[in-house]
Amino acid sequence: MEVVIVPDAKAGGELIAGAVAELLSRKPDALLGVATGSTPLPIYEALTAKVTAGAVDASRARVCQLDEYVGLPAGHPESYRSVVLREVVEPLGLGVDSFMGPDGSSDDVLGACEAYDRALGEAGGVDLQILGIGTDGHIGFNEPCSSLASRTRIKTLTDQTRVDNARFFDGDISQVPRHVITQGIGTILEARHLVLLATGEGKAEAVAQTVEGPVAAVVPASALQLHRHATVVVDEAAASGLKLADYFRATYAAKPEWQGL
Repeated sequence: MEVVIVPDAKAGGELIAGAVAELLSRKPDALLGVATGSTPLPIYEALTAKVTAGAVDASRARVCQLDEYVGLPAGHPESYRSVVLREVVEPLGLGVDSFMGPDGSSDDVLGACEAYDRALGEAGGVDLQILGIGTDGHIGFNEPCSSLASRTRIKTLTDQTRVDNARFFDGDISQVPRHVITQGIGTILEARHLVLLATGEGKAEAVAQTVEGPVAAVVPASALQLHRHATVVVDEAAASGLKLADYFRATYAAKPEWQGL
C-alpha cells in the first residue's frame, strides 16, 4: 500500500486531483468513483479549478456513486445522488447522462443493488475510486465485520455512523436513514486504482489500523492491503498514529516524478 503524508487537506486534494487529471489525459472517458462527505471536497474543488482553467478536459469523464441512502425521496438535498450532482457533476460541466448510481428509492431495493453492481461491470469497471474512511474503519457503508468479498448490497448503519452523519441533517439523528445501498468491499476492490483520503486526528486510529494492522473484517478499510494499486493520502494529523510515518515520508520523497500516484 502506498501511503502519502501531506501537510493538510488542501494539499491532499491537489495531489489526488492531479492523479485524476493524469488519468483523464490517458483515458478521457474514464469512470471515476466518487465518495461523499466533507473529506473529499478539496479533491473536487481542485479538480474543478483545473477544468475551469483549461488544464484538464473532463468533458468525456463518467462518474459513479459509492453508496446511497435508502428511503429518501427523489431529489432530497442530502441523497447522495443530489450531493454528487451538486459537488462533482455540475461543477465539472458534465451532463446527467455521464452519471450512474444505485436507486435508493426503489420499491425493490435488493434488485436495485444487483442492478447497480451489474451496471458497473457493464460500464467497464471503475478506473479510479475515491474513498473516505470512518472513525471505525468503514469504507463506503461497509461497517465493521462486513464480508471482505461482499458485493453491492443493503446495509444497516451503526449508531456511530448515524451520529457522524447527523451534521448533514441539521444535527438531527432522527432524520438520518437507517439503511443504505453500498458497493461491497469485493466490488470496491475491483476498481483499478483505489485512493483513500483521510484528514484530522479523529481518523488517526482508523488509518493506523488500515495501513499497519492485520487485514480484518472488523476494520473494513484494511482490505485495501489486498489491492494491487491502493494509495492512502493523509494529512499530518491523520498520520499521527502511524509507526512507520517517517518511512512513508522518505519513500514518497524518493519516488520518481514520472511514476505518479
